[in-house]
Amino acid sequence: MLIRGPFPLLGLTLMDTRPPNPRRVACFMFPQVMALDVTGPMQVFASANEVASRQGLPPLYRLETVGPQAGAVETSSGLRLVADSGIAEWNPCGVDTLLVAGGNGVDAIRQDPDCLGWLRRVEPQVRRLGSVCSGALLLAEAGLLHGRAVTTHWCRERDIGRYDGLRLEIDRLHTYDASGKAGDPHVFTSAGVTAGIDLALALLEADAGPAMALAVARYLVLFLRRPGDQAQFSAHLGPPGTRSSSADDRILTLLDWLPEHLAESLTLDRLAERCGMTERTFIRRFQQATGQPPGRYVESLRLEAARGLLHTGSIPVAEVARRCGYDHPEALRRAFQKTLKLSPADYARRFGGPSGSAGVPTPLF
Repeated sequence: MLIRGPFPLLGLTLMDTRPPNPRRVACFMFPQVMALDVTGPMQVFASANEVASRQGLPPLYRLETVGPQAGAVETSSGLRLVADSGIAEWNPCGVDTLLVAGGNGVDAIRQDPDCLGWLRRVEPQVRRLGSVCSGALLLAEAGLLHGRAVTTHWCRERDIGRYDGLRLEIDRLHTYDASGKAGDPHVFTSAGVTAGIDLALALLEADAGPAMALAVARYLVLFLRRPGDQAQFSAHLGPPGTRSSSADDRILTLLDWLPEHLAESLTLDRLAERCGMTERTFIRRFQQATGQPPGRYVESLRLEAARGLLHTGSIPVAEVARRCGYDHPEALRRAFQKTLKLSPADYARRFGGPSGSAGVPTPLF
């Protein structure tokens, strides 16, 4: 919305740069997109409109979708979404926020010169440009992430790391910060799948305040609010899934034994002795089998086990620490702060089961 005009007493021509109301929010999708990358964030904005309506307020957002061409887009799940516009006819004028979804099809679409050129053209024309999940690869290919902090789905860390000039921060949920102090208010990225919902809630909070963001989170039965710099809670914390098929059988036997003996002393010399190897040989073969040093693997197992116990909401933190092999609750707290950016007690409150203090938030209506 532009208001020009002369103001002779001031000797100025003023321009009102406030975002339009409702704000235009668009999501770019493509064949084999992850459906939740599109529908998750867009539902946050749609629910904000519903909350506003129930409060007698006008809608906050006008939602639209854009694709390489207008029409049906088949997602990686087989479901079909509809792009309102194709990139050739889509008008970015007045767009507040453009989100770029991710999914299996991102590898093909980031080779499309028309799509890359379109992103480069629209980037300076929209107030905010963000990606969900592996959509960061598309922004990186277009050259829009150079010099910026970047995150994406943890399984795409190697792919995004091939681009020069990025500050890769894979253990973040998103890199958006309206203030510009802890993130970028103009071009930003988010981590795997549901982190796009966390990003949308952060955008909503910046637009309409924390009360509105809380109301929408409660309506959608979400935890508000996972901070952007919180680590991804994902399967890469579960090392048993990362075994080499050619691993030494003695190492594989040890991997099956470890989860049941986390409370014990798992020193390097003990593990090597259990496998009948020298420490040097053990370290080499263990890393060949798992891709990790033994100490890091054991720490990840212990952290994952602690998370599982805290999910019950009924086991004291000190007991969780003991069962998982931490010599003191403070050691468990340090491990959580380092990897997950919150304390065990906070984790239990946010993600614990109904028998604990966390529970599940009650929907607003």
